[in-house]
Amino acid sequence: MKIFAGTILAILAAVVLMTGMNRSSAIGDEMDTVRIYSVKTGEYSNLPVMVKTEKEWRKVLTGEQFHILREEGTDRPFTGELWNNKRTGVYRCAGCGTDLFHSETKYRSGTGWPSFYRPVAPENIREVEDNSFFMRRVEVECARCGGHLGHVFDDGPPPTGLRYCINTASLVFVPDTADPSTMNQGGLK
Repeated sequence: MKIFAGTILAILAAVVLMTGMNRSSAIGDEMDTVRIYSVKTGEYSNLPVMVKTEKEWRKVLTGEQFHILREEGTDRPFTGELWNNKRTGVYRCAGCGTDLFHSETKYRSGTGWPSFYRPVAPENIREVEDNSFFMRRVEVECARCGGHLGHVFDDGPPPTGLRYCINTASLVFVPDTADPSTMNQGGLK
């Protein structure tokens, strides 16, 4: 019985070590690249996968951003400055600046989180099966830095029928300079 228990403990320890890896190291090393679409240039580029240690991430992210992007947290619904944002522009990853969603695809889902029916390019995100909390869902991550963004559901509007339900803290918004709502007496809001 002791040998069996010892074997089980060794297996569990190995699983904990493997799953406890830094999220960045699980997506590749610094020599890996990912094909990313840029809204500004309208072109794809091969960019290096962004790999940082936990300490490095904590230096560049706020506490809330770190919790969402690196620890797969969720922000409270109807909070944050972007959940109800109506301006035109691009929503980028708060971790690495990758273009993720355009305001043209944002819609009011009633959930309290920014919701989009399509990313700017399928290559800019990664979809991963998520079986946490006794549910079967699809997690959405940034393809470049592996940051947790939210989840995608199949109850969205046409034309895709998808709802990318994204945490506000995982995003930064870059307004379109041609959008009149971003102007305030000649300056940006």
